[in-house]
Amino acid sequence: MNYILFDSDVRNSLLPFTYTRPVADIRIGILTIREKWEFFLGFTTTTITEEYLEDKYPMVELENNILINASFLPTQNLVNQIRKLSKNQAIFQDDQIIAFFTSDTQENVDFDSYEQIEFLDDLIQIKQTTDIFLLNDKAIQADFNLITKGRVSEPIPEGVHVVDKENIFIEKGASITFSSLNASKGPIYIGKDSEIMEGSLVRGPFALGENSILKMGAKVYGATTLGPYCKVGGEINNSVLFGYSSKGHEGFLGNSVLGEWCNIGADSNTSNLKNNYAEVKLWNYDDERFINTGLQFCGLIMGDHSKCGINTMFNTGTVIGVSANIFGAGFPRNFIPSFSWGGVAGFTTYHMNKVIEVAKVVMKRRALELSQLDKNILQHVFETTSKFRTK
Repeated sequence: MNYILFDSDVRNSLLPFTYTRPVADIRIGILTIREKWEFFLGFTTTTITEEYLEDKYPMVELENNILINASFLPTQNLVNQIRKLSKNQAIFQDDQIIAFFTSDTQENVDFDSYEQIEFLDDLIQIKQTTDIFLLNDKAIQADFNLITKGRVSEPIPEGVHVVDKENIFIEKGASITFSSLNASKGPIYIGKDSEIMEGSLVRGPFALGENSILKMGAKVYGATTLGPYCKVGGEINNSVLFGYSSKGHEGFLGNSVLGEWCNIGADSNTSNLKNNYAEVKLWNYDDERFINTGLQFCGLIMGDHSKCGINTMFNTGTVIGVSANIFGAGFPRNFIPSFSWGGVAGFTTYHMNKVIEVAKVVMKRRALELSQLDKNILQHVFETTSKFRTK
């Protein structure tokens, strides 16, 4: 069977992260959504996404295909139901399509002719950027159960203080030195070849990705995910870093989501609670205005390749687009468009030649190269987001 993950109508609600990736490649829990589906299905998947992303994330369509809404996270019962699908059958929940079997091209699907199967079990669906940190505890637990089942953890090193060690899993090559791991509130997963330096205090649920580093004296509260090749220090709470991003020094990051190739400067801080304890408003790309989130705690939403200098202060509920560069004293505004350069004193356009130059240097430090496909994506986002920048 050919499985295709599609973005669905939540794609715009997940900007700025979906400027540079399909919904399926968002990380929540330990794995990306795509990795979860492929683990359960036992097959690789392709993607229906925005046209400008198709060269990097192509779609393979065969005679018979099952299309899956990538905003839903898989469970064993859901996967079992999907495997049983026949032609012109579709699985729904609360009037939302989850998956369907078709032999038509994806442009010609008519759900009025489909047998509709209601799925009754509870599912995790990612509809907003804030869901990534709000639902991360459940996602970490589900991924932990999935990828550690039937496996034996590497031994906990001598000198590491642990609580509920049966809820801790360490992959091969991981290094932990004189730190505290408290898994009483949720599992702790330590990825392959990762490192927890001495003096770190970790409270689960927590996931440390492959080759990531938790620096000396770091304080981590759940539910937090550090994807592969991240470096983190200071204090972090209920936050997700997709991968290849750094917050290497002191400073607080809470109730936040950072994409890939982001960097938080030393002693930078995010506010995740307003002084008057009021509901947080967050920039909405669809409405092009701030809307109520219903949340009291919400910190920083930062798209891929964005960075801030030392001592940067972010207000509660700040949204930063792709490839922005923020620096200087004071609080910058709560919405910083993609490809912006500056701070409180004002912003100018961060032009593509400089963006590409910096991205190449940053990625080379991880022995990776900025591909032409990535350059094309960044160029498209630059043009698409120009309306948000000051002329």
